[in-house]
Amino acid sequence: MIKFLNKLRTNEEGATAIEYGLIAALIAVALITALNTLGTDLGEMFDGVATEVDNATPTTTP
Repeated sequence: MIKFLNKLRTNEEGATAIEYGLIAALIAVALITALNTLGTDLGEMFDGVATEVDNATPTTTP
């Protein structure tokens, strides 16, 4: 029983997997935040372009 407990205590495979999972989750949160900000900025830019196109005066040639 003592050998089993010592082996269980020194086994770090589970801890490594949890660390990789936490790193992946942190990267995912950073990506979601960056893409959300980029999407908002891009949407505002397209809204500005659409407004400019709507307000443009057409040129007519005789």
